[in-house]
Parts: sequence; C-alpha cells; structure tokens
Amino acid sequence: MSNLNIDIKTFLMTFLPLFFAYGFGQALTDCFQIDTDSISAPYRPLCRKEVSPLSVGLISVFGLSILVSSLIYVNFYNLIWGALSIIGLASYTYFKKNYWIAGPFYNGWIVMLLPVMGYMSASGAGFKELNTNELLLLLMLTLFSYANFVLIGYLKDISADRATSYKTFPVVFGWDKTIFAGDLFVILSVLSCFMLIRSNEPISFSVFILATIIALSGQFIGHFTKQKIEKNAAFPISSTVRSLILWHIAVVIHYQPNWLWFSLVYYLCFELALYLRPEKDQI
Repeated sequence: MSNLNIDIKTFLMTFLPLFFAYGFGQALTDCFQIDTDSISAPYRPLCRKEVSPLSVGLISVFGLSILVSSLIYVNFYNLIWGALSIIGLASYTYFKKNYWIAGPFYNGWIVMLLPVMGYMSASGAGFKELNTNELLLLLMLTLFSYANFVLIGYLKDISADRATSYKTFPVVFGWDKTIFAGDLFVILSVLSCFMLIRSNEPISFSVFILATIIALSGQFIGHFTKQKIEKNAAFPISSTVRSLILWHIAVVIHYQPNWLWFSLVYYLCFELALYLRPEKDQI
C-alpha cells in the first residue's frame, strides 16, 4: 500500500464516492427502520412523514449507483463490491432486527468493502492482488472498529428496539454484556492497527496511541457509569467513532506520509461537523 501513486483524477473519482456513499447508505437503511426510529429519533424527516420511504429509497439507490459508477470507471472489478454493498444496505435491517449476533458484523462487512474498493481504485489491482497481509489487516481493522461503533450505538436505542421487537445485542443481553463485547472489538481493532503500523515512525504511532486511549476511555465510562441509561451512552459511542477514524488515519499516515496535512484537516472537519450537529443525542 505504500507504493500507491495516485493522480488527482483517480483520487477525486475514488475519494468523493467513498466519502458520500456513507450518507446515502445511512439514508437507505433508515427507510427500513422507521418503526424504531419513530421512538428513538422522532425528529427525523422520515419519521415526521415530511418525505416518503419510497422517495428516500429511490434517491439513495440512485445516488449510490452514481457513486459506484465512478468507482467502476476507475476499476471495473468494483462493480461486484458496489453491488454487494447496495444489496447489503437494503437487507441490513432484517438481520439487525432478527439476529442479535448479526447486526454489528453485518453492518461491518458492508463498510469493510470501502477500503477494498478504495485500494482497487488506487492501485488498479485485480482479485489476485487482494491477497496481501496488509490489506487483510486493514479489513480486519475496519470490520472490528466499525462493528464496535454499531454495537455500542445500539445502547442509545434499547427502549425503542425493545418496543419494536428488535433483537439487538443490548436488548437480548443488556448493557454490561454489550460493553464487554465492545471490549473484545477494541482489542481486535488495536491488534489489527498495531500490526499494520508497527514501526518507529512517531506520528502514525502517536495517532494510534491517541485512538487507543480514546477507545479505552469510552469503554471505561461504559463499564463504570453509575446510571446505565440511554443518554449516558453518548460518550462511549462518540469514542468508538473517534477511535475508528483515528486508527485509520494512523494507517494512512504510515503508508502515505505526504497525506499528513490532508488527514489532519479531514479529522478537524469531522470534529467540527460532530460539534455542529443539530441533534446532540445522535452520533
């Protein structure tokens, strides 16, 4: 991954679709979760019936198709990964609602496709070139760190999910066991990231340490908060998001040191967006 030389056209046709895909994907999954979102997030336009699920779903699929088309243009093999991601987003709610073990991993494997598409776009690689230890470790980092974000994120929706018969992990097993499961995801994320960047390079390693401290602090608060209620899940959830992004930035800086300033600006924009979000209970 350290030998990638990306021209500006390839960069834009890869970065922009991957950046905007998450928003379109979230909108698509929201179309299938109006029942529980109407309780936990009644202010959303879908829940307030300001827009219809059909219109949002069509726009989301259309937007995702356009974004995937850009990635396909850069590397035709992305057709497979793009199609799988759209299918996965459309079917995610079924697995979240019915199988407690599936939700975090099911959402995680969809997000895990993003670095695959990014790598194939940037390198022009085919399927044979995907079998590298570095890429496999990156996919593990993405899977486990995002799965933890999903898992801990369920804590803010326990009441709504229970009322609408969603069998999420916190509904089935409760707060404490959810945090313990999150501990395992953090450990696996830390190991994956460390194995990717193990070196004496101070900047990427410092970012790795910062991400790990943030992740552990979120888990600590989750374990020891006196009132284990939904509103007190905010800090553990925000910690999973921050650590997820910072772990990946550590990898980026390690393999592409010239992207340091871009990564810094990117993260500061994330913090600004998080601070300015209109609904402080939503992350």
